[in-house]
Amino acid sequence: MNEKFYLLPEEKQQKIINAGFRVFSENSYKKSPMNEIADCAGISKSLLFHYFHNKRELYLFLWDKACKITMEYLTGYGCYEPTDLFEMMERGMRAKIRMMTKYRSMTAFAIKAFYEKDPEVSLAIHDSYQSYFEMKAQDALTRIDPDDFVEGFDLKMMYREMYLASEGYLWEIIQWDGELDVQKLERDFEDMLKFWKKIYLKRGE
Repeated sequence: MNEKFYLLPEEKQQKIINAGFRVFSENSYKKSPMNEIADCAGISKSLLFHYFHNKRELYLFLWDKACKITMEYLTGYGCYEPTDLFEMMERGMRAKIRMMTKYRSMTAFAIKAFYEKDPEVSLAIHDSYQSYFEMKAQDALTRIDPDDFVEGFDLKMMYREMYLASEGYLWEIIQWDGELDVQKLERDFEDMLKFWKKIYLKRGE
């Protein structure tokens, strides 16, 4: 990446970033043309390549940007602090809902990038995800008391199931073009948590 990008006024930087988030969130990595991103940002394609040498560089820059913002939200909501799994999930979901209302295209991009299969970027995304989120989540899971749950459960598998269901729910909501009803999103997720508690906790709720 050309460091001259950071010499641009913040408003122009943000236009390029927002354009990248929007175009990459609407298409696969392979089918996201740089000229469309440039047009969306209001700059020439050659100038976009001046700041980012190729599409992979821009894509991973945007992924890193999304990860840092996501981590700021998760940390701000104390997502990894609780010793109760469901409180950890609730805090994480509330953080992502708030983030989604402010950074809708970024959230859509991050979810799509996580599942991107193109070998040009998929390994780098996986490694980055491990360093940003997976290790923190695994560390948090070690503080959870397994005696709180039904016999024979697999904590990592249960967390994975809840994580995928939560991300799938967010992805479904993001596809809707209307105004987001944050209170409804939170109520829906509370219902999901109640359901999981009844299945996995020894005493239910």
